[in-house]
Amino acid sequence: MKIGFDAKRAFLNKAGLGNYSRNTLMGLMKYHPQHQYLLYTPEFRTDLFKEYPFFETIHPAGSAFPFYKSFWRTFLLSGKIRKEGLDLFHGLSNELPAGIHRTKVPSVVTIHDLIFMNFPGLYKAVDRKIYFEKVRYACHASGRIIATSRQTRNDLIYHLNVDPQKVEVIYQGISERFFLNHYMEDTDQVLKRYRLPSRFILTVGTIEPRKNQLGVLRAIHRGNLDIPYVIVGKSTMYTELIMEYIEKHGLHNRVFILTNVPDFELPALYQKAECMVYLSHYEGFGLPIVEAMACGCPVITSSVSSLPEIGGEAVLYCNPDDEEALANLVSRVIENPALAKDMSRKGKKRAWDFHPENHVEALMDFYRKVADHDE
Repeated sequence: MKIGFDAKRAFLNKAGLGNYSRNTLMGLMKYHPQHQYLLYTPEFRTDLFKEYPFFETIHPAGSAFPFYKSFWRTFLLSGKIRKEGLDLFHGLSNELPAGIHRTKVPSVVTIHDLIFMNFPGLYKAVDRKIYFEKVRYACHASGRIIATSRQTRNDLIYHLNVDPQKVEVIYQGISERFFLNHYMEDTDQVLKRYRLPSRFILTVGTIEPRKNQLGVLRAIHRGNLDIPYVIVGKSTMYTELIMEYIEKHGLHNRVFILTNVPDFELPALYQKAECMVYLSHYEGFGLPIVEAMACGCPVITSSVSSLPEIGGEAVLYCNPDDEEALANLVSRVIENPALAKDMSRKGKKRAWDFHPENHVEALMDFYRKVADHDE
């Protein structure tokens, strides 16, 4: 098959949608190299997606018009898709180019979450409007929809009245690097590079209110837990609230905030952490908990949204607003080696469900069904 992708996020987004796009594309190329994969991106950069030479990449030429790249991706891409003779086009990140429903090219879109509808207060009104129009059109124009969790599938049905028969849940895969056994010397070097202590609790994800890192910090501090806290993620204005709490309670030597950790160093941090705490208020999937499980790191996460669906019986859960319960769970894990070892074993087993090979096999079966249905 000749399959095209909206690959903007693979080239431009460091985490989140970028990781999903890169992991999906590299998994397809590794396990199904017989197909032809075309990547469409409004901007061509190589720093995040170094494997791009394995693919044919199409991007616009330079223009004096400042918004031409966005215009090209939204309004001109369907014309190129029509001329390319694709068997299928996949929008990897919640949207499809305008007019694709008139190209006669079968299309699918991955919808990751509808957080902007579940938590509208976290977004500006203009951003909510843009997101809504893009998602609504993509769901209408696509032949089928991929939801990354049952939670997201249910949200699509509830908020947008999408036909349940049109949506298929295909869990996203994580990078194979998280399944590898890394040498102790390498992981120790990562700790030295960031001047981290030998024991710590870890949270990975954009530092923002929804991810609730301040709630984790308060639980650790109020619970008098004698263990440092390491936060890894892109910084936002929410980081200032965390810094204010650190300043107020004199926690400068107890909290480490790392905002520019490359993906290849994450496995070392997961492997070295006593446990990974992910107290998010809402997730469409929850990639860090799968990465942590694959590395054998015990996980404590929220009992809401998609997180129990993804973690299964391998992790511990609590209400994201119950800081006392969280402190008790963390204390149980870090003071009970037998429990931590059992959680590590169960987590590794659960993580194999999200191995990239399993993801792309499900994805390729889905592609064939969509392409065959439209013939």
